[in-house]
Amino acid sequence: MIQIIANNYIKADKVDEFLKLAVGLVEETRAKDAGCIRYELVQDMKNPQILTMLEEWEDQESLKSHMSSPHFIKITTATADFAEKTAEVHVCKKII
Repeated sequence: MIQIIANNYIKADKVDEFLKLAVGLVEETRAKDAGCIRYELVQDMKNPQILTMLEEWEDQESLKSHMSSPHFIKITTATADFAEKTAEVHVCKKII
């Protein structure tokens, strides 16, 4: 099992637009991507510009397939200039 924590740092004037696109990504991922156990978006309560994807995948192949899916490519292309700074992505393995 693979878990992803992806912290996105979005420009203040792009947060609403990012949220609209991200909701679509979450819905499509949950509906279409085999091996997806958990896929959700959370927003930092102190800094609403920090939007974090919390993901859980059955295996590396499922994650790889998701990252090459049309809905993932669409949002990464559409939001390429939304970042205030580079995202921090942590790929983790479950211990307990």
